[in-house]
Amino acid sequence: MITRRNLIKNLSAVPLLGGLAGTASILPFTEAAAAAPARDYFAELGVRTFINAAGTYTAMTGSLMLPEVLAAIQYAAKDFVMLDEIQDKAGQRIAKLVRSEYAVVTSGAFSAITLGLTGVLSGMDEKKAALLPHLAGTGLKTEVIMQKAHDIPYAHALKNTGVKVIQVESREGLEKSINDQTAMLFFVNANNAEGPVKVEDFIKIAHAHNLPAMIDCAADVPPVENLWRFTEMGYDMVCFSGGKGIRGPQSAGLLLGKEKYLKAARLSMPPRGNTIGRGMKVNKEEVLGMMVALEYYLQRDHVKEWKLWEGQIDLISKAAASVPGVKTETVVPETAANHIPTLRISWDAEKVPVTATALREKLRNGSPSIEVADAPHGNKYGISITTWMMAPGQEKIVAARLKEALSHLS
Repeated sequence: MITRRNLIKNLSAVPLLGGLAGTASILPFTEAAAAAPARDYFAELGVRTFINAAGTYTAMTGSLMLPEVLAAIQYAAKDFVMLDEIQDKAGQRIAKLVRSEYAVVTSGAFSAITLGLTGVLSGMDEKKAALLPHLAGTGLKTEVIMQKAHDIPYAHALKNTGVKVIQVESREGLEKSINDQTAMLFFVNANNAEGPVKVEDFIKIAHAHNLPAMIDCAADVPPVENLWRFTEMGYDMVCFSGGKGIRGPQSAGLLLGKEKYLKAARLSMPPRGNTIGRGMKVNKEEVLGMMVALEYYLQRDHVKEWKLWEGQIDLISKAAASVPGVKTETVVPETAANHIPTLRISWDAEKVPVTATALREKLRNGSPSIEVADAPHGNKYGISITTWMMAPGQEKIVAARLKEALSHLS
């Protein structure tokens, strides 16, 4: 057996800074990394990088973290801490920043939805938390109610707990569906314009029946006020993505709201193992990075930032519209998600005989590569562009490349 005494004795025989190993191999990790030449890992792997003119899509790896967030992540990587303690202390600061009773860093908004519901189902009983998702015969509640118009793919996060999701199509149907098995009501803020019950009335109905209500606000900043608007409205749990407008780690999210539900949700989170949330691990680097991202997001001049986006959009719009047959329109989508200046570009197929798919491929395969988004309503002769995920100056590249592509295809 290797004892601490023998290990120290054996190490004393190793020549200092030399011997059989190279110097870099025995330097502390951070020093060795600093001494090593910079590597282009994406080039080594053959992975394409691109200018993001589309938005904060998960498939496009969300957003880019700010230098301050990267610095916090590197700082956190140098020491060990207890996972529960960093969650406790960072959560306290986050809660204060966003005027919430309690806060937890999760592995994305999807995870926040699942974990928040586990807290409702189990309460502070660890044995009950370990039962999920097998609810039959446990005495735990088994249903969550949502509007059919809010049935987005991410609502699957509710089903992870084992509940049955009841979909309703009217206010009357909502109230009639509430019974002794109803655990929670669930609302999707991005779909507020759809469905008969709007965000303010939904929470009133929930509380009139003494039920908690959760709202999914994954991509719903900006505006910054959304970070506290819904908890102040009375929602018991609010879920945000961390790697979109806040520009935290892509794999992080926020669960905000009432302490009694969020503390119970922690029972299904790592480091505890016998729960459905064990795989939804958030490391110390992500917790600290999320906290710092939020701090810097709240410090930003949001009015100035909005004007910057409008100016960038205007530059690209003028370049595209200079091509005969091309029309542009700048809009701010009514939906709460991705509520930012958006350029919609469409063209006369007779003057510019190319589909949106072909144009996207041309932009994607050029140098530098550029990704744009689809036009709404499946328009095959149109695309959408946002600039909020671009580095300064990239809007000029996008404007020139887009004009060139449309001109050569016309």
